Amino acid sequence: MGMGFNGLKNKDNHVPTEDNNVNGNGEEDSSNFEEKKEDLGVGKKSPFFPFYSPSPAYFFSKKSPARSPAPGSGTPRRIFKGKFPPPSPARHIRALLAKRHGSVKPNEATIPEGKEVEVGVGLDKNFGFSKNLYNKYELGEEVGRGHFGYTCRANFKKGELKGQEVAVKVIPKAKMTTAIAIEDVRKEVKILRALTGHSNLIQFYDAYEDNDNVYIVMELCEGGELLDRILSRGGKYTEDDAKTVIIQILNVVAFCHLQGVVHRDLKPENFLFTCKDENSQLKAIDFGLSDFVKPDERLNDIVGSAYYVAPEVLHRAYSTEADVWSVGVIAYILLCGSRPFWARTESGIFRAVVKAEPSYEEQPWPTLTSEAKDFVKRLLNKDPRKRMTAAQAMCHPWIKNSNDIKVPLDILVFKLMKAYMRSSPLRKAALRTLSKTLTVDELFYLKEQFALLEPNKSGTISLDNIKAALTKNATDAMKESLVYDFLASLNALQYRRMDFEEFCASALSVHQLEALERWEQHARCAYELFEKDGNRTIMIEELASELGLSPSVPVHAVLHDWIRHTDGKLSFLGFVNYRETEKRRIKCYQKTVLEDLHFLQNTFIGAVRLSLISGSSNRKLATSLVLDDPAGTIALDHLRFHCENLIDCVIASENISRLVMGHSYLKSSDILDNLVIFNCLVSSSVLYNRKSIDFLSW
Repeated sequence: MGMGFNGLKNKDNHVPTEDNNVNGNGEEDSSNFEEKKEDLGVGKKSPFFPFYSPSPAYFFSKKSPARSPAPGSGTPRRIFKGKFPPPSPARHIRALLAKRHGSVKPNEATIPEGKEVEVGVGLDKNFGFSKNLYNKYELGEEVGRGHFGYTCRANFKKGELKGQEVAVKVIPKAKMTTAIAIEDVRKEVKILRALTGHSNLIQFYDAYEDNDNVYIVMELCEGGELLDRILSRGGKYTEDDAKTVIIQILNVVAFCHLQGVVHRDLKPENFLFTCKDENSQLKAIDFGLSDFVKPDERLNDIVGSAYYVAPEVLHRAYSTEADVWSVGVIAYILLCGSRPFWARTESGIFRAVVKAEPSYEEQPWPTLTSEAKDFVKRLLNKDPRKRMTAAQAMCHPWIKNSNDIKVPLDILVFKLMKAYMRSSPLRKAALRTLSKTLTVDELFYLKEQFALLEPNKSGTISLDNIKAALTKNATDAMKESLVYDFLASLNALQYRRMDFEEFCASALSVHQLEALERWEQHARCAYELFEKDGNRTIMIEELASELGLSPSVPVHAVLHDWIRHTDGKLSFLGFVNYRETEKRRIKCYQKTVLEDLHFLQNTFIGAVRLSLISGSSNRKLATSLVLDDPAGTIALDHLRFHCENLIDCVIASENISRLVMGHSYLKSSDILDNLVIFNCLVSSSVLYNRKSIDFLSW
């Protein structure tokens, strides 16, 4: 099982929970560091780095079955010179809600995940696993111990594998004190059983149980953790050696994502080498925090390890992209020997992940190739929509020319095709012209994906090609993640065929293209092609309808610069803006956070009251009565599309508080609790002082 954020401990196994080492300017107090460096195990300079460098070994209490003592070197500390963002209002909100319910609990420094009142009483701990472990295996010595259990050696007693050594992970049932813990074990076994067989994933043999423990029998890897190798090299790999490691990591991550599995705890400790050889194979382990995720689903529980957690995980709205961020952190460490985000406490690390930018100015970054830097930057993009997928990363110029690269099928292609099939003719035309501007390197990924769909002799694909490609790569995990059900959204392809040119338009991620330095060149070139091929005369009212704007929006004022008045065609500004606003509301005027929060609070309370009085059948009417107030429609018209869902969530006692920029995801069955949350937001919103926030971007 994964250790979660509490796996980051110092050598005394104590998890710091207060930011005592950050001064008033948001900087780390270096004098305080000097006083405590002996306690942190960094009293001496690293032999590899010319400054004090706390070793990662001190921050990880989990021990590998084959882990040897690491040298006193490690990844160097980072001092963030810029101010940290203000504290989250979540703590204030939690305190008020706890006070209302009479459940104040001291020293809760982090948002609790999945807390339950159960302590193991009355829980069903029967997993239905086989109970004849000792008939098949002879258990040996313990080789490692973690937070949830321990690992020991074992041998097959009989059969073709007689005498072969395996690893047995033992999880005591006494530690399964909640229904969530039991479900996590059940899910870990299900995922391992479904995914086993991949060359870079730990081999799963079987699961057993008795009255006291659950036993997971797996391949024995004796080469040690990737973290050990990093430490033994002084924290730095050459580009070629780093590439070898990263390719193996991307290979297994892309495989998991295609099956609809997100690992959620990727870090060097969760990759083992099969043997001590320098070129031994790397295996992903520890799927205790993993989960099945549907292609169009977003997860919201915070799990993982602090240094490797993605920003969207902290915002509680994420999917498989979070794993790719973790791969980016590992790549950063391999190439330069330091963590991209560092602080003394978990809360400090979280704030750094959300707000700070990795440094690419210090050594050895100036000596690395531009392709290597671009690769890491595109993995560590804070916007998950602009981040590469694992399959796309394997097509990056820094990676693709390596030996033994086999690009896997990417589920993102089908998501983009779904959006394309539902797009308006105008948007399709814009995407087709944009796809014609792609360079050879940028087309490489699309060519590989098109080839994996095995087009017919005429060079076209249909829905049958997609189904066949998925079936060819399917495991039992696809049934759990409902990947096949997702194909129903592509039924429009059943009666038509798509050539490579249209495939490029349909599988093109404009958000990812926008992240490139060449984006402006792409946009300008695409507009010139669009001007020649498909830019017809467009009425402002027609464009407003395409964008889905409500009648209350002053479209002539908002879209004035989008259409040329000389001929009525889209201007370059209109073309660039159109590609990302087809299904979104336009924010007409910038408002301060405080004004928006006050208005949102009043709208929220009024809508709830009206909907409660009117009944569920008249919620739309209640919504329109509130939002049709002329004083507010211009400022917050972009909320109109979401407001009915907002009211539905309140009536259904759902998680409204994810509105709070993802900081305070609180489960509440009381509408008054949600009103308390909004009151807290108004009082704490001054801290954020941001000009525009899409409060309902869930």
